[in-house]
Amino acid sequence: LTGGTFTISNGGVYGSMLSTPILNPPQSAILGMHNIQQRPVVVDGEIVIRPMMYLALSYDHRIIDGREAVQFLVTIKNMLEDPTRLLLQI
Repeated sequence: LTGGTFTISNGGVYGSMLSTPILNPPQSAILGMHNIQQRPVVVDGEIVIRPMMYLALSYDHRIIDGREAVQFLVTIKNMLEDPTRLLLQI
């Protein structure tokens, strides 16, 4: 890995459920994406089954503040939950 600043690691294709991705120096961050599984969640007071995927972000705190890292994860979550937002840029 040379010349990169960010890595996306998709362990989900191998069945990974959760991990803490290790930063590849000198990169600033790495996003780990994991296996999608059906899980019970509460929607409008009812238990329903939804596809769920865990995301994990490791980053260099000397470069990236925790607030911005969380905002990035929220943005990724929103885009994955509703891809039309990405396509329509809303």
